[in-house]
Amino acid sequence: DTLSAPLQPAAERSPAADFALRDLAGKTAKLRRYRGKVVLLDFWATWCTGCKQEIPWFVGFQKKFGKKHFAVVGVSLDDGGWDVLRPFLAQHPVPYRMLLGDQATAHDYGIENMPNTFLIDRKGRVAAAYIAGLVDRENVQTNLMALLAER
Repeated sequence: DTLSAPLQPAAERSPAADFALRDLAGKTAKLRRYRGKVVLLDFWATWCTGCKQEIPWFVGFQKKFGKKHFAVVGVSLDDGGWDVLRPFLAQHPVPYRMLLGDQATAHDYGIENMPNTFLIDRKGRVAAAYIAGLVDRENVQTNLMALLAER
């Protein structure tokens, strides 16, 4: 079973919680720096089977839409932190930014189970939320294309 999510009308979207999380290079990433881009924000963990199933789909979206002001941002919620994440990424390189999450960020997004995927519009608002389940790839692509078409 996969999750579909409706695209929220622009007037009903709430701001996505900002965060300051570190990437593999030790640089801090802030969500607000992605304003002007459509963002697919993926909360995942290396032990989560569904999460790992989605990664190649998100890689595909990054390759397909990356030049159109779109970015995938992965947030790992692995308890082992970089000790777990670094070897995983060495074996499974991804072409998008991967961050190490924390409890505060997980709490801000209401994450209890994974995977969780959020589509964030150019103004930094949550446009669609796929909570605790494998996304429907076609539904995500349809919503992404609609968001990329918004002006």
